[in-house]
Amino acid sequence: MKKISLFTLLIAGLATKLFAQSAPLDQFKADKFGMFLHWGLYAQTAGDWKNHAVKGGEHFMLYERIPVNEYATIANQFNPVKFDADAWVKQAKDAGMKYVVFTAKHHDGFAMYNSASSDYNIVKRSPFKRDPIAELAKACKKYQLMLCLYYSLGRDWQDPDVPTNWPVKAGRSNTWDYPNEDAKVFNRYFERKVKPQITELLSNYGPIGVLWFDTPELISKTESAELKALVHQLQPNCLVNNRIGNGLGDFSISEQSLTPSSKKAWESCLTIGKNWGYNRHDSTWKSPEVLVRHLVEVVANGGNLLLNIGPKGDGTFPDWATARLKAIGSWMKINQEAIYGTQPWLVVKESNTTSEENTSIEASKSATKDAVFDGTPQSVAPDVYYTAKDKLIYVFLRSWQTPQVVLKQINNQNTAIKDINLLGSKKKIKWSSSKQELKLDLPADFKATTNVPVYVLKITTN
Repeated sequence: MKKISLFTLLIAGLATKLFAQSAPLDQFKADKFGMFLHWGLYAQTAGDWKNHAVKGGEHFMLYERIPVNEYATIANQFNPVKFDADAWVKQAKDAGMKYVVFTAKHHDGFAMYNSASSDYNIVKRSPFKRDPIAELAKACKKYQLMLCLYYSLGRDWQDPDVPTNWPVKAGRSNTWDYPNEDAKVFNRYFERKVKPQITELLSNYGPIGVLWFDTPELISKTESAELKALVHQLQPNCLVNNRIGNGLGDFSISEQSLTPSSKKAWESCLTIGKNWGYNRHDSTWKSPEVLVRHLVEVVANGGNLLLNIGPKGDGTFPDWATARLKAIGSWMKINQEAIYGTQPWLVVKESNTTSEENTSIEASKSATKDAVFDGTPQSVAPDVYYTAKDKLIYVFLRSWQTPQVVLKQINNQNTAIKDINLLGSKKKIKWSSSKQELKLDLPADFKATTNVPVYVLKITTN
């Protein structure tokens, strides 16, 4: 029997560990589309406080400087009896989403689950007395969606030991209840609340796909590493985003922006309206066309889209959110093969860079903003984006108006074309190719192939 060297064992162990970590990330990158759910006490107030509209959306406790004891009284009226986890997750499933990210604890420090380590939670403080995460876990298992959990890491306005440094020292701290910023020791909060609650979340609800941390603020590199080790100890396949802090995330986040935040794995998180949490004063919402355009642009750049819904205080989705989810779902049923499991093609889009430049400009403008902002383009000018899978190239004709299509990038890449189809149509596409361009005519009734004016050509190559 041959002896196996220690070096061989170490290499084998390292390879096993890397495979274990890469497989969940590969699946996450293939899923492409998820639902973000911002739900908490701020849903009950719905944008109002003491007979006036608040600033800061779901951050209004900070903007209004509301004492913890006073803010906590909102829980007395928070009784979302219409909450139906099955209905929520089914809507995500029908919209073509593959995972759900739910706010287990937002910046206000109020836990939206039955936390044993802090009684400041929905089960112990509200008349509702139910655990939403337990019910969401059951529904996600039923519909085969991955449950993921958001956790505010470096901001917690209920805890006395959470200093912040954005945009300046104490800029996002509770200084009205706890005015001595220099006396706050993050590690005390980290040991007392963060680690116990993360342990609860990863121990009590089955497989968690992602711990979606937010606002690392003043967490140290040692604490970030300790937190990631705790996550992997409890659930080795659970991913963490870059907001765990100190460069230790598995993927990065672009918030309210379509601009890639990483050359590797990244996710864009967007609102439909202005706010993350439900706000009765929100009255301007992105159209299904704009939302599908955003999905296409993000996926063509190699990212995932996490689209936010802010459920109401009674536990239901706003009508405008439900309508948009249905419209996206109808489009996805026809065109989903061009989204799931695809990669960026050799080029992202045709040479017209107007949309791309606007995205970057708006994102840079919003880089230093907080709470309520949106850096995404709202243009619906016709343009062309690409994704690819195996020997297939998918061409997205966004907001397209005419049957005539001229593509220059296809032949620039020396592509050998075997066939071209329009998803949603059985009619044959006639096309001609030269060294300079690929020309084709869509069927006369191409606009009837889908409910949103974003059309997809499927090019099969040799």
